[in-house]
Amino acid sequence: MQTTKITVAATVQAPVEKVWKYWTEPEHIMKWNNASEDWHTPSAENDVRAGGKFVTRMEAKDGSAGFDFGGTYDEVTPHKVLAYTMDDGRKVTITFEGRGNETEVTETFDAEAAHPIEFQQQGWQAIVNHFKTYTEQTDD
Repeated sequence: MQTTKITVAATVQAPVEKVWKYWTEPEHIMKWNNASEDWHTPSAENDVRAGGKFVTRMEAKDGSAGFDFGGTYDEVTPHKVLAYTMDDGRKVTITFEGRGNETEVTETFDAEAAHPIEFQQQGWQAIVNHFKTYTEQTDD
């Protein structure tokens, strides 16, 4: 069975070192990791190394829904690549291409069968867009 891959991306107006830090540190993840304003990430754990695990708790702010999103890193090349396998077996690769004071973040992931491709693409793109906004508007 062939897996459909979906790609989302954003150009962040920040150097790759800051982009990497904000993408990987739990205190930052909790501030940007949501697809809409009525959701949030109340907790995040991230062991950024090959074989390391991560888990983020994503919840509706009204308490009506929530889930843990987690996986295990397959490849970690600081400031360049994060690749992981989600707990459900799907693969994700994120590349960071630094160009001075801007960084292209590209995330490619295996689609799941429960939701339409467009819905998944829009949700993941919204999260990347929140990351871009948070990173550009937050000082170290």
